[in-house]
Amino acid sequence: MSSIADNIRSVTRRIQKATQQAGRKPDSVRLLAVSKTRPPEDIRAAAEVGQTAFGENYLQEALDKIEALKDLGVLEWHFIGPIQSNKTRQIAEAFSWVHSVDRLKIARRLSEQRPDDLGPLNICLQVNVNDEESKSGCSLSELPELAAAVSELPNLALRGLMAIPDPNQSEADLKRSFRKLADALAQLGQTLPGAQQLDTLSMGMSSDLEPAIEEGATWVRVGSALFGARPVKESLS
Repeated sequence: MSSIADNIRSVTRRIQKATQQAGRKPDSVRLLAVSKTRPPEDIRAAAEVGQTAFGENYLQEALDKIEALKDLGVLEWHFIGPIQSNKTRQIAEAFSWVHSVDRLKIARRLSEQRPDDLGPLNICLQVNVNDEESKSGCSLSELPELAAAVSELPNLALRGLMAIPDPNQSEADLKRSFRKLADALAQLGQTLPGAQQLDTLSMGMSSDLEPAIEEGATWVRVGSALFGARPVKESLS
């Protein structure tokens, strides 16, 4: 059985190969290790080989792990799950990034509740690129208005967009879905003030990181390829 360290090295090689084949800069894609449902020991094992960014879906589980691993000091925590209004304060206080903002109410609460001493909270807006009924996210048509409003909130840094296309699509359809998100980010970059910080595309998971990188992903969210199979809940990695 391969170890978490071996898996990280394997996925890193996949990322490097896909980045090179896409003609992109070597360090232009980062690995977000999706550690939801995983024990602190698994995260510690990943951190031992240099992995620092971890994605969590379930708030209380994440807070417990953040506390258990605070001795490591250097970890960067990303919230990637659905956000309830009554959970925004703890998310604003504990995380460096939130990838799953899809409505202005949530963004306002995160901004209001972000502690001043932590600096702006990095935000990606979640987009439902194909208007799938089962998926969260704003529509492409709603995105410009939402992005404009979020970009003006004082304690947030709007960094980019996130999407979770159906992984069961053909590779050609997956690439079209990823391209929609990349095109949407490019369009925002032409219209929003302060667009120079719009540098993030959070897309691509264990099974489809290569086409995502080809279409411009800067974060790939990988869980099962690092930590092994887990019980199916919702698929964000």
